[in-house]
Amino acid sequence: MDQGAWDEPITFETKKLGAYLTISSTAEAARVLLDHWPVEHGKALKRAKAACVAVLQGDENPETAREAFLKAAEEAGVFVRA
Repeated sequence: MDQGAWDEPITFETKKLGAYLTISSTAEAARVLLDHWPVEHGKALKRAKAACVAVLQGDENPETAREAFLKAAEEAGVFVRA
């Protein structure tokens, strides 16, 4: 299965204050959204999960999942490092 590699990784603060994680693929983003996300509900979260599935199935471009992940982070108040 294609991992949906991203051209530009995203570094974000995890639930543990001051701890950061960098992800560089749709597969990694999907794992974070499913297992380590600070909120369980939200429109952007739902869209991000769906985008990840679509990319991993080969139906979307990986950039779609990356952008959806960023919107879910904004919705959840997750700090993304520039």
